[in-house]
Amino acid sequence: MTVYAIGDIQGCFSELKQLLEKIQFSSDKDQLWFTGDLVNRGPESLATLRYVKSLNENAITVLGNHDLHMLAVLFGYQKQRRKDTFDEIIQAPDKDDLIQWLIQQPLMYVDESLNAVLVHAGIFPGWTIQQAKELAGEVETTLQGKHLPTFLQNMYGNQPDNWNDKLQDWERLRFITNCFTRMRYCHSDLALDLKYNGEPGLQPEHLQPWLNFLNQEHKKYRILFGHWSTLGQSKVSNVFALDSGCLWGGKLTALALENSPHYIHLNCKGELKPPKFI
Repeated sequence: MTVYAIGDIQGCFSELKQLLEKIQFSSDKDQLWFTGDLVNRGPESLATLRYVKSLNENAITVLGNHDLHMLAVLFGYQKQRRKDTFDEIIQAPDKDDLIQWLIQQPLMYVDESLNAVLVHAGIFPGWTIQQAKELAGEVETTLQGKHLPTFLQNMYGNQPDNWNDKLQDWERLRFITNCFTRMRYCHSDLALDLKYNGEPGLQPEHLQPWLNFLNQEHKKYRILFGHWSTLGQSKVSNVFALDSGCLWGGKLTALALENSPHYIHLNCKGELKPPKFI
């Protein structure tokens, strides 16, 4: 069995099919890991959800910020934004099944046999891997329980911006969720900056990418993540950035994990103009 980790699809299902042909994916012997953001802005979010769900045990996906935003829209706690593309899912006869499947997906997946961690945006540098896994579990339990509606109403916001073991209730869950699904830059005290989203090298001097602050335990794992299409290839040896901007006319990327990890790229036409970063 070969494990392929694939970056953010965001509804670009045609490109996913082409990439799977390129890597000669076999659903009966290979496994796909997805970095989240299966949906939104691309034209085929419904087809993407249905396909990944149909793979059953041959696919593992973590939740991204666009996946969570879609849940908030579908449950009626947020309005669609101008570039959101959820209409087809809202009208789908299997919408409820897809929602139930999606909320069962984790924020973090750890495979000790492959020494790999899969997340959407990153791992907060102030946490151990075990602590991160336990904190992800707090959000997952909430998503899968009776407090899901209240969570969806309270998950938006940039505060608190730093971790404290004494954080409680929605502030605690919001910070955890922001780390796993939105984080890019940190201050030197590890406080999150969730406003600036440009490429490294152009950021204000007081900010650094979260992966620059990884502790020694983190460096024992291969960390796989998406979310940051302008990051480029990570210069940190154990960190693999997989969102290469398929939606913006970049590439859709797979990482073969066995033996010596290596990238396979598919050039994409892009569904949207590249964003302008400030």
